Amino acid sequence: MTVEDIRAFCLKFPGVTKDIKWGQDLCFCVAEKMFCVTGLDQQPAGLSLKVTDEEFDKFSSQPNFKPAPYMARNKWVYIEDASKVKEKELKRLISQSYELVKAKLPKKVQQNLT
Repeated sequence: MTVEDIRAFCLKFPGVTKDIKWGQDLCFCVAEKMFCVTGLDQQPAGLSLKVTDEEFDKFSSQPNFKPAPYMARNKWVYIEDASKVKEKELKRLISQSYELVKAKLPKKVQQNLT
């Protein structure tokens, strides 16, 4: 997936906003909580996202994956080249990241997502 593909996919989720942080990172948030980050001009496209505790250990030891800088303690991984991950799997991981972050939001905030 390209940065544009990632952008289009992330913006389909309810309540998602996008923002530029740290000068060059495109961040996708739900209720101001990040769930996916990619570089604006990064070629090939890489991205960081939240995974389950079990997946964090599995992915951290695989090629093309590593613990995300500054966010590894929160079980985030960095995918160096999104084009090396099957699109179906990448979409699953992005969707899961959205759901993991959304699940931590207060119930009232979750109910108001549109």
